[in-house]
Amino acid sequence: MGRRVRQTTLDNRLRQRRQAAGLSQQALATRCGLTRQAVNAIEAGQYVPNTLVALRLARALGSRIEDLFSLPEEHPRVEAEWTGETPVEATARHRIRLARVGQRLLARPLTGAKNAFTAADGMTVPAAQAPRTPGAMDRCVTVDLLIDAQLLEHTVVIFGCDPALELLGAHLTRRYPAFRLLWVQSGSLAALRMLERGEAHAAGTHLWDPESGEYNLPSIRRELAGHRVVVVTLSQWQQGLIVAHGNPKGMTGPADLARQDITIVNREAEAGSRTMLDVWLRQAGIAPHWVRGYAHEVLSHAEVAEAVASGAADVGPGILAVARAMGLDFLPLQDERYDLVIPVEFLNAAPVQAVLDIAVSPPFQTEMEALGGYDSSRTGTVVAELPASS
Repeated sequence: MGRRVRQTTLDNRLRQRRQAAGLSQQALATRCGLTRQAVNAIEAGQYVPNTLVALRLARALGSRIEDLFSLPEEHPRVEAEWTGETPVEATARHRIRLARVGQRLLARPLTGAKNAFTAADGMTVPAAQAPRTPGAMDRCVTVDLLIDAQLLEHTVVIFGCDPALELLGAHLTRRYPAFRLLWVQSGSLAALRMLERGEAHAAGTHLWDPESGEYNLPSIRRELAGHRVVVVTLSQWQQGLIVAHGNPKGMTGPADLARQDITIVNREAEAGSRTMLDVWLRQAGIAPHWVRGYAHEVLSHAEVAEAVASGAADVGPGILAVARAMGLDFLPLQDERYDLVIPVEFLNAAPVQAVLDIAVSPPFQTEMEALGGYDSSRTGTVVAELPASS
């Protein structure tokens, strides 16, 4: 009938299939010309059936052999570079996202409520179970892959704050199933710095420079001085103040932020929205310490809107699309240009070219504009090609 083994060497679903068919072990054994003890031993993993027995079982249950028995799924292991903000715990298993950026395979932990139920690309292996390759770097982790290894080579990593990057990723995978976009939420300045550190293929940014009256390029030149980059516009959007539905405090603009009955929620210092808020305050002659809640910082447009919607704050800087999505009111103050900054060495990579192709596609632009406050008329425009400088 088969051979005795010390442990189960197959994924065995015979019991589930038999029970679903409403058969007892004896009834199934009778149909297959086996003994009840034999069926019990196969279900318990004590015997691996030979081909003839497997065929009889499958025919008796109206199934395919692979519906009853299959080889255990093996997860290939890879070594990757940990990019989490806190050191990896050597004894824990972490759910992570993986992508190759240049020559580096980078592992980023899935943390926070937004990623709580995001499917992981892999799981880190505790150090005791995974001896490290001699000479491996201190931040090296061993990972059991849960996805096709090819996907790691076909992933585009973009840091930035624009929620439309998630929409861009959905449209990318819809047209190009072999590619994907991993959007990592971050402020504009942080995105440029991650790009400088080689942890992304592109960075999204909307940083206003009051001295030059120019968007993005002064910050890009400063933060990426040693890199050749191409700057491509993703969209233009409306930046302003997000307020509660119906604007119950009757706010009309930045001058109201000095009122003692107004509490704001702010963005972190590296965010483009924070930069604009500081500009508006200076223009209104308001010192930051006059503003209640100025030090209350959150890390995304969505979190600003959530704070206003919950009543934790009366107002915060952000974009129209997020205010509309949360059913809030909006005071428009500035039309901004949101650019993607792409190092030249990544520009012609097939996944990056696919992202740029999707950005100028009518389906993506139509849906993006439907969010509110977005203008795609300059999407895909090359704003600048900046050489490396010392």
